Amino acid sequence: MNTNPSSTMEGDEAATVMEKDLQSLEAELSKQRDLYLRMTADFDNFRKRTAQDTNRRAAAQKEGFIRDLLPVLDNLERALSSRSPSTTEQLREGVQMTLQQVKQLLHRHGIELEESLGKPFNPHWHEAVATHQDQSKPDQVVLETYQQGYRRGNEVFRPAKVVVNHLNPDPSTHNGA
Repeated sequence: MNTNPSSTMEGDEAATVMEKDLQSLEAELSKQRDLYLRMTADFDNFRKRTAQDTNRRAAAQKEGFIRDLLPVLDNLERALSSRSPSTTEQLREGVQMTLQQVKQLLHRHGIELEESLGKPFNPHWHEAVATHQDQSKPDQVVLETYQQGYRRGNEVFRPAKVVVNHLNPDPSTHNGA
């Protein structure tokens, strides 16, 4: 056993230094834990605010569209409740004006009519509901449109339902076989 007083004193100093280091590390750990908890809470609050803002914007857009749609509904209701004897031509003209109003409404909201008649069939823009053979028209061209297609920018909003000219009735040659 070493009973040298100087070595005992060095051990006490080392223990004191280690204890101070341990306290310093515990304080730093506590500080980092608090920082982590604050950042987690801030991020959670940010996520909740972002979700609320997104929901508010979506609701405002829906409300705006509905407000734009109400005058169209008003015109249709006025046309149906009219007691004055109107001719078929006047009724047709009123429906055409209301249809134009709906198209303008869609345009304001970024929805555009996609003209398909006479254009080459494109499976991304068209849904073929039938085929016909018309020798006077090119193969794979749209002959009729059953239901209009709409787009938003360059994206399909709703594909058009069309009749396609199919001049090659032999499936083996059409599939490239």
